[in-house]
Amino acid sequence: MTSTTTPRDGAADAARAPGAHAAPDRLPLAGLLALAMACFITVLTEALPAGLLPQMSGDLGVSEPLVGQLVTLYAVGTLVTAIPLTAATQGWRRRPLLLVAIGGFAVVNTVTAVSTDYALTLGARFFAGVFAGLLWALVAGYAARMVPEHLKGRAMAVAMVGIPLALSLGIPAGTFLGAATGWRVAFGIMSALTLVLIGWVLATIPDFPGQAAGRRLSIAKVFMLPGIRPVLFVTLAFVLAHNVLYTYVAPFVVSAGLAEDVDVVLLVFGLSALAGIWITGVLIDRWLRELVLASTVLFALVSVALGLWGGAPAVIYAGVGLWGLAYGGSATLFQTASAKTAGEAADVAQSMIVTVWNVAIAGGGFFGGILLETLGAGVFPWTVLLVLVPTLLVAWRAKAHGFPPAGPRDPGL
Repeated sequence: MTSTTTPRDGAADAARAPGAHAAPDRLPLAGLLALAMACFITVLTEALPAGLLPQMSGDLGVSEPLVGQLVTLYAVGTLVTAIPLTAATQGWRRRPLLLVAIGGFAVVNTVTAVSTDYALTLGARFFAGVFAGLLWALVAGYAARMVPEHLKGRAMAVAMVGIPLALSLGIPAGTFLGAATGWRVAFGIMSALTLVLIGWVLATIPDFPGQAAGRRLSIAKVFMLPGIRPVLFVTLAFVLAHNVLYTYVAPFVVSAGLAEDVDVVLLVFGLSALAGIWITGVLIDRWLRELVLASTVLFALVSVALGLWGGAPAVIYAGVGLWGLAYGGSATLFQTASAKTAGEAADVAQSMIVTVWNVAIAGGGFFGGILLETLGAGVFPWTVLLVLVPTLLVAWRAKAHGFPPAGPRDPGL
């Protein structure tokens, strides 16, 4: 007999299924912070080789560009497996699947730490990307299932706080540690932290059932759900605009005489991004639509200011601060919109978000590099503005599905 349960109705049934835990009417901070730690380790695993290129190059006996491919292979692993792997594991119980993803990082980071062979290290990095794609697809939906409807956005914001913390604090600290004690020690410490995290998850995060076979939606059906395509487009375009500028921020700030202060510029961005995710966490359950629109408009205004007055250091610092504020909560906003739109199919929808996010990262690096070589860094702000205009239009029009205003069942604060 074919089920006629909608994705949202199915989520309610899943919560009543044997082995499911009733969501408390408060934030389960211990469990949500465990998810945040998982995000922290994932981002750190992804980006740390970029800060340790010279050390890894000398030790593995390959050039720095080849070491850079360790980051590329990680992204490829995420891109090619996130959607099919998430779809294939829809029926798995959630906590064992989460532990597989987390435990995978302990394995691949340990292999990376002890490997003396470049090819083996490259393979470990590919599988690190595979585990990352699976984890990113799980985290937002998992956080949402741990709380009642009116706390879902805030729960996701807490779970996602590991991302800006890794970018602003974890990567600089890991780079310093790797330079001081050796890059293998840095990867070994990440493996040890992952083992601690496994115990943390077992102690604080409830288990949930997977989806029953009759309720599973195919990738195509999830893609066609009302609101999913606008959310995917806005995610792709917003993150693409960000990465065009962020990837090449060093050459962009040269005209302002800040070539030696790129680390300070990025610190300003990281700290303001932390403020952005805090603001998002406080307001998201009532004002998700407004936050998406405001973030896009603020980023667009910053791009205009940088385009007109990007040679002034004060404008650079102020602009980067506002840019970080606009970008900081973006992962939470888009993943929350995706999860609420997809209902019980949230994990598959999240895997699509993961995929378009990584496409945007790669696209930003690729197209930004072409622009830098052909037109110069001064064109970046205007390119960002050009991308953000249709982003704002699509987000504005997605009022019925995707980015709807808060309704009577979403009381927020």
